Formats: sequence, structure tokens, C-alpha cells
Amino acid sequence: MTSRDTTEEHRASTPLELFFDLTFVVAVAQAGSRLVHSLAEGHPGHGLTGYLLVFFAIWWAWVNFTWFASAYDCDDPLYRVATLVQITGVLVLAAGVPRAFENSDYAVAIVGYLIMRLALTFQWLRAAHDETDAAARRTARRYAAGLVLVQLGWVVLLLLPDAAWTAGFLLLVVAELAVPAIAERDHPTTWHPRHIAERYGLFTIIMLGESVSAATVAIQTALDDEAALDELLPIAAGGLLIVFAAYWIYFAVPIHDYLASNRQAFLWGYGHYVVFGSAAAIGAGLEVAVEQAVGEAHISRTAASASVTIPAALFLLSTFVLHSRHHKVGPAQRATLPTAGVLILLCTFLGAAAVPVAGAVAALTVAVGTVLSARQGEGDVRQSRRRAIAGG
Repeated sequence: MTSRDTTEEHRASTPLELFFDLTFVVAVAQAGSRLVHSLAEGHPGHGLTGYLLVFFAIWWAWVNFTWFASAYDCDDPLYRVATLVQITGVLVLAAGVPRAFENSDYAVAIVGYLIMRLALTFQWLRAAHDETDAAARRTARRYAAGLVLVQLGWVVLLLLPDAAWTAGFLLLVVAELAVPAIAERDHPTTWHPRHIAERYGLFTIIMLGESVSAATVAIQTALDDEAALDELLPIAAGGLLIVFAAYWIYFAVPIHDYLASNRQAFLWGYGHYVVFGSAAAIGAGLEVAVEQAVGEAHISRTAASASVTIPAALFLLSTFVLHSRHHKVGPAQRATLPTAGVLILLCTFLGAAAVPVAGAVAALTVAVGTVLSARQGEGDVRQSRRRAIAGG
């Protein structure tokens, strides 16, 4: 197992990576369903706190595997077995999500992490053993040591009283995020920009898939409850427009050329915690809006609308900051997504029209962005022609 070439052509996601991603659907669905229940019962503080903590565990497990695989995926039998062990750990983590969310009992989730970490530590040690470059060996060993130390911290945290959990959790989150920066401080791993961009894009699709599922539930509920048909179908339509627009906006521009260094790539990769979390939360919000419409949620219409508009706005704004702004030219292009995010937030107060109008704003945002990009392209062509004529 030696490091792969950062300029390798046709570096695409492997079937094993896609299989790995698929297991996270279970964990994300568990977190989303608990968020729906908490919001619908009028406990937003508990629901959001639990969701943010649990989603960090899910997201970080995916990040750890993805960046290692981008640099060292050799796809031999030993690598595959180690990855399958990590998948087992993900499933154990998913099984522990309900306890972690509802009772702050993280024991099962941490056992899942322990399984994943044992396999990933083995992978890093194997990379260190097989590497021919001394600096690359040091980086791999630092990763292995960091994983072991942080995982020991999580195990120790299980033994501490409940009063220490909040501070301990936050401290260990900082430690988790610091491991890659420390490990790669003098020799970066050979992650592949195009591969990383593709992997993050595929995981974004999985998160948005949770929202497509929620829109389907809305349509099914509408068909089963004819009395609420007039209210549920607009929610489903608005939700689909938001999801379709989110997909369009995220994939409107390539990002791999921007990922030119660890500093840029790490900030971009870490920031996707918000992108992924908000994408999945849109689906949870749509389910809350449906439950409120049929009288099963104990919250106001405004609160139910906010459960959709807030994550939708967060997705647009975080995608703009991390992704889209690097390709925007001129004030109109730069203002499109931030303005759309604000308008979607204002839709919260439109009563029954909140979700469908938010969907219309999202769709209009795509249309405006497409027109502005086309005009920019035409302007670039005209400018190139002028330069050619002047040069001739």
C-alpha cells in the first residue's frame, strides 16, 4: 500500500466507496427521524443539540475514511476486509444513534467508532509500513497515533460523570479536527482533488436523498388524507423544488481546481459539515411541516415552516461560501445566493404558503444564476474575439 498519484487520470469513486457511503444512509435516517420527533413535539433545543452532536459523529466517520481512501486505496483483499470492518462500525454507530439522541447515551456509538478506528488505524500503520518515502511514513504514523489517542479520550469520557460530558465532548471534537492538521503539517498525504470533489458531491446527493424521501412521504400522506390534500401537495411541491435547486446549485460549478493545497481543502472539507447537515435537515423539516399540516405536531405553523426554511437557507449560504463564490464574477452573480438565502428565511412567516414560496424562490435562484452565467459566458467569448482581432 503506497500513496497514489495526485495527478492520476480518471480517478473515480470505487464500488467499495459507494458501498461505504450507502451504510451512512441508515445513520442519517436515524438522526433525521429523531430530529423530526423533537421538533414536532416542540423541543427544538434538545432536537437541534442532539442532531448537531450525532451528525458530527456520522460526518467525521465518513471524512476519516474518504480522505484516507483518496490517498491510499489499493483495493486489495486486505484493504477490502478492513473497509468492511469499518462499515460494520458504521452500522453499530447507527444503532447507537437513538440512545445518543434521546438519552445522551453514547456508549453504543463510541463502540461503533472503536470498531471503525481499529480498522482505520490498521490501514494507516499498513501505509506507514509499505511507504518508501520517510516523510510519508511519518505522516501515516502520526495519523495512527492521533486516532488512537483521541479514541482513548472518547472511552475515558464514557467513564466520567454526566457533568463532564459537554466540556469533554467539545474538547474531543477539537482534538478530532486537529489530527489531520498535525499529521500533515510537514508532509501532506496524496489526496486527489478530483476524487475528493466527486466523493463530497456524491455524499451531498445522499443527504439530499433524505429530503426526496420526505417529499415522497408528504405526497403519500396527501393521497391518504384527502382532507389535507390542498395543504400537503404544495408542501411536497415546494420541498421538491428546494431539493432540485439545491442539487443544481451545488453542482453548477466544478471545485477541484480550487482544492490546490491542504489549507484550502481542509477548510472546504470541514465546512461541509454545514452543507451535509443542512441538506439532510431539509428532509426532516419537510416531515415536520407535513405532521403540522395534518395536526400531528404540537407546534405552530411558523415553527414548522422554519424547520424547512432555516436548513434550506443554510445550505444555500454555506454552498456559496465554500463552493460557488470562487466562480462568481460581478456583483449580481455574487449577490444571487446570499439574497436567495435571506428571502427563503423571510418565507418562514408566510403561513401555509411558506414552503411552496420558498421552493419558488429556490427555483428562481437557479434561473437567475443560469441566465447570469450564460451572459458572462457570452461576454467572455466577445472579449476573446476582440483580443484575437486586436492581436491579428
